[in-house]
Amino acid sequence: MPDVHKTPAVASTARKTRDLDADLLIVPVFDDDTLGDEPDLDRASGGDYTAARKRGEFNGKLYEQLLTPIGGDGWKSRRALWVGAGPRREISTERIRRVATIGGLFARQRHFTSIAIVCRAIEGIAPGRAVQSLAEGAVLANYEGTSYKTSGASAAWLQRVEVRAPGEVDAAVVERGCVLGEATNVARGMSNEPGNVLTPRAFAERAEAVAKDAGLAVDVLDEKQIADLKMGLLLGVARGSDQPPRVIVLRYEPKDARKGVVLGLVGKGITFDTGGISIKPSENMDKMKDDMSGGAAVICAMAALSRLKAPIACIGVIPATENMPSGHAMKPGDVLTSAEGKTVEVLNTDAEGRLILGDALWYARNLGVTHLVDVATLTGACVVALGRTTSGLFGRPTEWVEQVRRATERAGDRSWPMPLFDDYKELLKSEIADFTNTGGRAGCAISAALFIKEFTGDLPWVHMDIAGTA
Repeated sequence: MPDVHKTPAVASTARKTRDLDADLLIVPVFDDDTLGDEPDLDRASGGDYTAARKRGEFNGKLYEQLLTPIGGDGWKSRRALWVGAGPRREISTERIRRVATIGGLFARQRHFTSIAIVCRAIEGIAPGRAVQSLAEGAVLANYEGTSYKTSGASAAWLQRVEVRAPGEVDAAVVERGCVLGEATNVARGMSNEPGNVLTPRAFAERAEAVAKDAGLAVDVLDEKQIADLKMGLLLGVARGSDQPPRVIVLRYEPKDARKGVVLGLVGKGITFDTGGISIKPSENMDKMKDDMSGGAAVICAMAALSRLKAPIACIGVIPATENMPSGHAMKPGDVLTSAEGKTVEVLNTDAEGRLILGDALWYARNLGVTHLVDVATLTGACVVALGRTTSGLFGRPTEWVEQVRRATERAGDRSWPMPLFDDYKELLKSEIADFTNTGGRAGCAISAALFIKEFTGDLPWVHMDIAGTA
């Protein structure tokens, strides 16, 4: 199978723009841009930039694009892509990142293999953070989702990226951007794999490869070990599949880790979700190959933490299984017993993600984590509420939820806090077990989060519902 992503060689430089030598020069511009910090650029374009502005062909609106030639003595790059960055007062690292991705995709589609990006001086954003975002965005552009096509022209890979900084910056910011971009691309690659390729066992094997490459300790629990731990919720979901389940455990334990703090990351790893006996409609069921995106995100986040030498100990737990209908599958009305001993009445077998997360969160607590974040493609209700650009954020206490929210904001992966009022617990009442696995359609994303909360003990905990953003 061809590669789905490559990480180009990325470097920062303080050289003048005219000295940047690339197939394509990428210039972010604002809606009111006079190019005060780059006065020679318009002249190098033969006045095409200003002329396009006057004609109204290009106005610097967000992500708008204009391609012009570059000429004149001393200019090494011969083409410029002007990319709109929108109003100057609204600029953010996320917009900067997307400008670089747009430029990288534009170059790849035209079979250019090298780009140079001009990092403009931006009030309120440190040059290092801007350079990091541009480096990350360029790496994100080097992803190709057509790996199983056997014919047709494919875009070229970017081989070289140069970022012109508005001053001296630490080379570490470029490395950070590249590591984050590469980790994202690896997760995207796993999330887009067909279910017949990425079975639970194959998912575990890929996790092992990523972990070992990043210097993480890794342990994979097979079905016998899972049974020995009495993980009845995970085993209940796995029962309908011929593919045995796995629990992937990753450990990052740096010597300079903050004492007394161990971050626990738990990711849903349903490698394909039919809904089980409560089977989903056939339309769009093929998309359920990405129901392990939370698990992929955790694996790659752990790899990034290790590569960036973050001073925090972290344990990742990913329960992996298929959710299939068969004569062995769990049925509506069944009662399952979790590893923690709590009993769950299954009302809908398509509410399976919360079941496997319940056992995984219990296991993470037993491994000694002090703070929890779980990431899961959990509910269609969250897509209805927040669409496909924002993840739902649930948890406690407020300070921990806000800390995670700020991190998502910095990462350009928006989230929005949702309520966890106790009133919603009534939705999960069962007549014969401790609680049910679904509270019905009303408030579905909230009742799902409350179900997960039952397995978090008293630890600080955040649940990220990424059903729309995976």
